[in-house]
Amino acid sequence: MNAVMPLADGRLRDRLGRPLHDLRISVIETCNFRCPYCMPEGKAGPSVRGDRRTRLDFAQIERLVRAFVSLGVRKLRLTGGEPLLRRDLPALVARLAAIPGVEDLALTTNGSLLAGQARALREAGLHRITLSLDSLDPEGFRLLAGGRGELAEVLAGLAAAEAAGFAPIKINCVVQRGINEDQVLPLAERFRGSGHVLRFIEYMDVGTCNGWRPQDVVPSAELRDRIAARWPLRPLAPVYRGEVASRYAYADGAGELGFVSSVSEPFCGDCHRARLSADGRLFTCLFAREGTSLRPQPDEDEAALAARIAEVWTARADRYSELRGKAGKDRKKIEMFYIGG
Repeated sequence: MNAVMPLADGRLRDRLGRPLHDLRISVIETCNFRCPYCMPEGKAGPSVRGDRRTRLDFAQIERLVRAFVSLGVRKLRLTGGEPLLRRDLPALVARLAAIPGVEDLALTTNGSLLAGQARALREAGLHRITLSLDSLDPEGFRLLAGGRGELAEVLAGLAAAEAAGFAPIKINCVVQRGINEDQVLPLAERFRGSGHVLRFIEYMDVGTCNGWRPQDVVPSAELRDRIAARWPLRPLAPVYRGEVASRYAYADGAGELGFVSSVSEPFCGDCHRARLSADGRLFTCLFAREGTSLRPQPDEDEAALAARIAEVWTARADRYSELRGKAGKDRKKIEMFYIGG
């Protein structure tokens, strides 16, 4: 395989000119929740049980991350499934935090196990936490977690993360029409002035088991207008090109919130994220049908791994959200719990 050739600006780019900058790493494909938009009870198939024998070990993950960093990746996010189910996760965090070139190391979690691990994660070198929270109503929350989650546990996890020094924490809410849209204002009120950043995410057609329908999407513009009618907002400029969320500040200075609008306002043109599954497959789009195995061979060095990654990325032309509806109604896609959100 040919060596990776650096480009004029030193960054690896795909066929649409998008650089490789972020890597999302699924450390486990299992979850203790059964959220209907991700891993609905009884519909996700036998793979939800996972197979620890096929998962990359920490040494393999570190080798791959070093190769990704050599190609320009600067931001890492640990996902799942539920990543806190992966045993000794702080040990992996410490290994990744020590890699030269890693500027941002984050974790996305449902928060149910965070109270017991927040301090260790912080001490290991984790920079940021994103917490999923779809309702502040205990019964509604339990329903949205597939009957397996308790709101009190998640709020305890949030408090533990705050005490450990994580700030700001991002709070993600996936909004579904007729399911939890009544929680938008309560969530906004709860996190106004908290120092944290609430983000509302449009319900997406990730995978094929969640029964997604366009009419179940609440467009971000509708949510923004609903919030602004109560608390006026002003738009904020993106922090960097390719930022997923559109950012707004409360006019009264009570902080900011964001909107992720993959359905109503696709942002494929600036997408610079790659995804690594727990069993070592590289996916170049959240809506991909299949991935490419990157499992390191025993005698494979960093340069060889980087060359394999570069071969996949430079051939990438994914822009599913921009083409949604044109790719065929029955188009199969990988499930979100397999590669993370």
